[in-house]
Amino acid sequence: MILLRVILAFLVMFLLPDWYIHRTYLRNTGRRWIKRLFWSPTILLLLAFAVIAIFHNAYRNVTGIFLIVCLCVAIPKVAFTLSSLFIRFCGWTARKCYVPYNRMYGKRVEVLLSTAIALVSFVYVLFGAIKGKENFQVREVTFRSPDLPEAFRGYRILQISDLHTGSWTGNGKAIQRAIGICNSLKPDLAVFTGDLVNSNADEMLEFMPELSQLTAKDGVYSVLGNHDYAMYSRWKSEADRQNNIDSLISRERRMGWHMLNNAHAILRRGNDSIALIGVENSGNPPFPDRGNLPEALSGTDGMFKVLLSHDPTHWRREVLPKSDIQLTLSGHTHDMQISLFGFSVSRFIYPEHNGLYLEGKRGLYVNIGLGYVLFPMRLGAWPEITVITLEKDGN
Repeated sequence: MILLRVILAFLVMFLLPDWYIHRTYLRNTGRRWIKRLFWSPTILLLLAFAVIAIFHNAYRNVTGIFLIVCLCVAIPKVAFTLSSLFIRFCGWTARKCYVPYNRMYGKRVEVLLSTAIALVSFVYVLFGAIKGKENFQVREVTFRSPDLPEAFRGYRILQISDLHTGSWTGNGKAIQRAIGICNSLKPDLAVFTGDLVNSNADEMLEFMPELSQLTAKDGVYSVLGNHDYAMYSRWKSEADRQNNIDSLISRERRMGWHMLNNAHAILRRGNDSIALIGVENSGNPPFPDRGNLPEALSGTDGMFKVLLSHDPTHWRREVLPKSDIQLTLSGHTHDMQISLFGFSVSRFIYPEHNGLYLEGKRGLYVNIGLGYVLFPMRLGAWPEITVITLEKDGN
């Protein structure tokens, strides 16, 4: 279902702008070669898209580059179409208001401005591919709750998520810079909400020295994400796949990270305490659902609770209706790694996909990830380092 929605989004991005541009600017031209030339890139890209979708494993290494090429073509066309429609609307409004308006001159302005905006968007896409994936951004968020113990006022939780170390091979300097930013924020607690690797635990070996440097007063805690279960690679046996998961968990512990697999830890400040809960991935199909929330919660009755759960869909499925957890921290969505003017197609897939969401006095924060997967770029949905400050509500 998710793949179908992504495919439909790409088809809309390709076909609707082309239909509009052809109907508005090319339909009345008598030169057939211009029309054929115009449609050729879209037809070729859609054919290539179909081939890669069908034979994904054979073309895995070029999929990311292909998607960037698609975006370099599609996004400028979308920008051209939207700007053209806006300018045409302005011209129509001017005529309705009996403002003098030269249609021929207006159409030239329309084409020139729309083309300029398309070129700017093309450069923007290139920036996302070349620099965007390392454009680390710090987001400061405050979560208020009447249940927060007094001693934890101003408590700072640093959250990172979806590192996908397999996508950073050979670029340890970027990881080092990200960890340096994290440590400079001097958090009370650091948490990682899953997807440390793309599939193979060996992907993290190169970056263990950098990741081991992540520090916080009360330690670093983590949970597993869907990619950490090694479901996206072929294994000789189920035992080999499980050994891969065990290796990942063991290496996280060697880095000084505390893995919470359906478990919890108690954090103390003087006579006050809060519970940090962690569950295995709990997602909708095709993503694994291994979370055992009752087991993780056992022994935390009456406490202020922070839950680490990789997939944000877990919040409405189980956390809200079946627990009293005040704050849930998730990742997973990446905000599809593309957000234009605050809009991302991830909103059609995940009701909660980016930032803080509240239901009464209970909250969910969705971190859009520090890394990238599938296509090597981030555009608008910049890689995120979050600091959540806990405050007592009403004061």
